[in-house]
Amino acid sequence: MTIHHNKIKILDTTLRDGEQTQGVSFTPSEKANIAKALLLTLGVDRIEVASARVSSGEKEAVANIIKWAKTQDLSEKIEVLGFVDFDKSVDWIFEAGGSVINLLVKGSEKHCHAQLKKTLAEHLEDIRKTILYAFSKGLKVNIYLEDWSNGYRDKKDYVFGMMEGLKDLDIEHVMLPDTLGVMMPEEVFSAISDMVTRYPERQFDFHAHNDYGLATANSMMAVKAGSGCIHCTINCLGERAGNASMAEVATVLQDKMGKTLSIDESHLVHLSRMVENFSGKPISSNTPIIGDDVFTQTSGIHADGDSKGELYQSDLKPERFGRRHSYALGKLSGKASLLKNMEELGLRLTPENQKKVLKRIVELGDSKNVITTEDLHFIIADVLESVAFSRVKLVNCSLTSGLELESTASIRLKIDHQYYLSSGSGNGGYDAFMNAMTKILLKQKTSMPKLEDFTIRIPKGGNTNALVECIITWGEQDKSYKTRGVHSNQVFAAVNATMKMLNMKFQSATQPKGNDETTENETAFFFPGTKKVVSNP
Repeated sequence: MTIHHNKIKILDTTLRDGEQTQGVSFTPSEKANIAKALLLTLGVDRIEVASARVSSGEKEAVANIIKWAKTQDLSEKIEVLGFVDFDKSVDWIFEAGGSVINLLVKGSEKHCHAQLKKTLAEHLEDIRKTILYAFSKGLKVNIYLEDWSNGYRDKKDYVFGMMEGLKDLDIEHVMLPDTLGVMMPEEVFSAISDMVTRYPERQFDFHAHNDYGLATANSMMAVKAGSGCIHCTINCLGERAGNASMAEVATVLQDKMGKTLSIDESHLVHLSRMVENFSGKPISSNTPIIGDDVFTQTSGIHADGDSKGELYQSDLKPERFGRRHSYALGKLSGKASLLKNMEELGLRLTPENQKKVLKRIVELGDSKNVITTEDLHFIIADVLESVAFSRVKLVNCSLTSGLELESTASIRLKIDHQYYLSSGSGNGGYDAFMNAMTKILLKQKTSMPKLEDFTIRIPKGGNTNALVECIITWGEQDKSYKTRGVHSNQVFAAVNATMKMLNMKFQSATQPKGNDETTENETAFFFPGTKKVVSNP
C-alpha cells in the first residue's frame, strides 16, 4: 500500500550537507542569516544546520541559531546530525540547546561490516543505547540510513533487519539517503514503495544526491512512492555533484505533481543569491528557475511569437519567482526582440531607424559582443550619430594610489556645456573617483544610485595587458540595471561603466519639448513616466 501525501514537507540541509561542498565554509553570522531566511522568508519546514562535534565554533553557531529560533517558536525545526557514539553527540546537541538529533546509522551491510567491523546486532545495540540516551535528554530522534540505496540493492534483509530492530522506538522520521547518487527514478519508486508498504507506521524522508543529474527526478519518484518529506539544498550545494536543488524540487512538485508545499517560491532567487555570495560558489546562468538567463528568449522568432500570443511561454512564469521575461540582443535578434527591449526601456524609433539599429545589433552579435538591454541606449546613439546620450563627458581624470596610502582622484567633467572640477580621496582609486564625482552631482541636486554588484573579468587565457570588462549593477527607485565599461585598466573600466550610468541618468531626467509624432528623419525616445522627444538631425 502506497501512502499519498498531498502536503509535502521540505528539509533544507544547505548548512550541513551543503557545507560539505568543496571550499565552502559558512561563518557563524552567515549560518544565522541563512537559517533565518530559510525559515522566515522561504518557509521551509525543517532545516539541518550542522554535524555534532565538529568544532567549538560550530557549536557556538548552532547555539546562536537555536537561541534565535526559540524566540520565534521554531526550535523544533532546527536539526543537527549526530553519530552513534552513546552520549557524545547527544550531549553536544543538548548543550547547544538543540531538541532534534538526526542520527546517522549504517544503512548497508557493507558499511556496517567494513567501517564498523560489527554485525547488525552489535550495531543495533549501540544505536539503541544512543537513542535511549537522547530520549533521556528530551531530544526527538530521526535516523539516517546511510548508504540505504546500496544497502537496499545489495541486501534488503539487512535494511529490514535494521527497521525491525528499532520498531519499538519512537523515531520521528526514517531518512532514506541515496548517499552516492546511484539510483534511477524507477529504482527509487520501487524501493520506497516497498519501505512504505512494509512499515506504514513510519514517516519516510528521501535524501537525494545528484551524481548522475537525477536528484530532482528521483525526488519526484520518492514522493510518488509515498515519501512525505524531501531533503534539498539551495543552489544544489553538497558533496561531489551536490544534493537535490531546492528551486527545482519545489517547483516540479507543485507544477508536475500537484503537491502543496509551504515554500514561498517568490523568495527562491533571493535565497539563491544569498547562498551564492556566502558560499563563493557562483551558479550557472542557465540554472533552472534561478539562473540569470533562464527567462531570456534569444531567438527573434520566439520574441515574435510572444508578441503575438505568448506562444513561447509556459506555466513556468518568471513573475512567480519575482522575475520577468527578457529578450536577448544579438545575431539571432529580429525586429520583435528589438521592439520588446525598446518597450521595456520606454524607447520609440521610426521603422527606418529600427532597421539601422537592428543591423548594428546583429553585427555586434556576430563579433561575439555581449549586448545588454542597457547598451541599447548607446547603440541607438551610436547608430544615429546623436549627441543626446553624451550629455556627461569625463574630460580628464587623474588617479593616484600607493601601498598603505589613501587614493586620490582629480576630475574635470563636462555636463552639457558646463565644466566642473572636483577631487576626492578614498579606499582605492575607484572609491576616490566616486567621491569626487558625488561632489559634482550634489551641485546638480542629484545623487548616485546604489551600487548593488560589481564584476571584473578578462577573457579566459588573457594576458596581464588584456582588456578588462567591468559590469556594475545599479539600484534606483526599486529598479536594477547594469552598465558595462571596457578598458585595459580595471579602475578606468569601472569609470567607463559609471559614465554610461550617468549619461542614462541625466538623459532620463531631461524633458525636451517636441512633437510626439515621429517621422523618417526623427527619433522619439520615450522614458517611463515622461514624454520626451529627441530630434535626430
